[in-house]
Amino acid sequence: MTTYNFDQPTERRHTNSYKWDSPQDGVLPMWVADMDFKTAPAVIEALRKRVEHGIFGYTKVPDEFYQAIISWFSRRHEWTIEKDWILYTSGVVPAVSAIIKGLTQPGDAVLIQTPVYNCFFSSIRNNGCTVAENKLIYQDNTYTIDFEDFERQCAREDVKLFLLCSPHNPAGRIWSQAELQKMGNICIRHNVMILSDEIHCELAMPGSHFIPMASVSEEIQHNCVTCVSPSKAFNIAGLQISVIVAENAEWKAKIDKALNINEVCDVNPFGVLALIAAYNEGEQWLDALCSYIYDNYKALCAFFHEHMPYIPITKLEGTYLVWADCSSLGTSDAITELLEREGKVLVNSGTMYGADDKDGFIRINIACQRERMMEGLRRIHTVFKRE
Repeated sequence: MTTYNFDQPTERRHTNSYKWDSPQDGVLPMWVADMDFKTAPAVIEALRKRVEHGIFGYTKVPDEFYQAIISWFSRRHEWTIEKDWILYTSGVVPAVSAIIKGLTQPGDAVLIQTPVYNCFFSSIRNNGCTVAENKLIYQDNTYTIDFEDFERQCAREDVKLFLLCSPHNPAGRIWSQAELQKMGNICIRHNVMILSDEIHCELAMPGSHFIPMASVSEEIQHNCVTCVSPSKAFNIAGLQISVIVAENAEWKAKIDKALNINEVCDVNPFGVLALIAAYNEGEQWLDALCSYIYDNYKALCAFFHEHMPYIPITKLEGTYLVWADCSSLGTSDAITELLEREGKVLVNSGTMYGADDKDGFIRINIACQRERMMEGLRRIHTVFKRE
């Protein structure tokens, strides 16, 4: 069995890395959601061969691209996808924006579950729509859905689309079959379309099982559009590739038109080949990666329990993004600014995701070498330690 050394140090500064070259030197970045690990060897090899060809013209997406997607989701997630349901574009955020553009009208409301990924807000508003919120319930270091409010929001005349984050960023939840079924049925009952952003779907922690929303039932699948990409799990976000899956042919046509209107209907050769290599040959590497990230999470929890028990850590079922409750120490923005200024560690403030500033949440990216993560935690402890 092949082993992978995720502890191997990497140097990302001065590589035009948004994550590493945006903060000042000396600041440890634990913010933007990309990883400090090299991607799977199969992806690197596929890209190496393509670079050696030396010509990088316009790309025709081959049948192998579609077959890799279909095979991957069949064997990993027991979800049967047909080629005719698939559209490609440069990223999940452009995909989400194009889907909102294609399926809604300006003035419509799009329902989200806050706190949630910050780009949801801009994608909704940039298309002339308004935000409707179903606030998640925070209790016992995890989040649950307020289904009474969810149905109330879906029953609103102006709510036309539900934008689901699955797995949830930043709450770390992987929604259960029962939760997905209940959300899906409520949306169908009130004629609300579902857009499921599943970009983190491969990053399920041991003991958690990811279920695609569209796989729950045929009725939900017909009422659902799904966005997926290997970009998060295989650390290839810069290669600009994502996939939209829409079983509803009428909706797919509208989305395709919106992709063309937004001029995000073309992709590059590296993204196409990276997806094929990741989905055809990257499974073993991915399983090892998830195990390593989960060990990071356990090490983080142990560190906080020993040194900062006054900062509860939300249960992590999916993603590599830890949601920490620093409400006993102050507001989210003030905490984030203090950590960067005094601790030289950069995390995300909870206010980015629609959380109330006074709730004091921060988001910590733990997809890095364990010693690098521990250094970041030691810096946080230096700022917040209590005698």
